[in-house]
Amino acid sequence: MKASIFILCFLLIGMHTAFAQDPKAGTAKANPTQAEQEIMNLSRQKWQWMADKNVDKLAPLFHDKSKFVHMSGTWKKAEELEIIKTGSIWYKKADVHDVAVEIVDDVAVLWNRITLTAVVRGADAVTEFTVTETYKKQGNDWKLLALTFSSVRDTHTIRH
Repeated sequence: MKASIFILCFLLIGMHTAFAQDPKAGTAKANPTQAEQEIMNLSRQKWQWMADKNVDKLAPLFHDKSKFVHMSGTWKKAEELEIIKTGSIWYKKADVHDVAVEIVDDVAVLWNRITLTAVVRGADAVTEFTVTETYKKQGNDWKLLALTFSSVRDTHTIRH
C-alpha cells in the first residue's frame, strides 16, 4: 500500500513538472542576424546593469529623450536613473522567457517576456511582463529610446 502511494505521488509530481515546463522558455529567432543578436545581448546586459544598479553603464545607453513606462507612471531618463540608483525600484532579477527583435533601418524593437523579481517601495514583487524596448542606432552605438512594461499572464506568448 505504501509503495502504491509512493509511486502515485512520484507520477503526479512527474506529470506536474512535465506540464509546468514552458516549451518556449528562453527562445529567440533560430538564426538571428548580427544586428538582432547585438540588440539581444545589449538588452540582456541592460537587465544585469539594472539589477546591479549600475547607472554609470545605463546612462550612456539611455537616449537623452528616452521614456520609461511603468505600471505607476511614465518618466524620462533622469528619473529612471535616479530610481535605479536609489533603489526605489530595484530590478533584482529579470528571468527572460522569450525574445523577439525587429529591425527597420536604424530602429530596433525588442520584446522580452520576463518574470521580474523586484523591490518596489520596500516591498518584494514578482510580476510577469512583456517589456517592449525601442533602440535607435547612433553612429556605432544603439541608444534605448523607450522601455515599456506591460503586465501579462505567465501564459502570454510573443509571436515571432
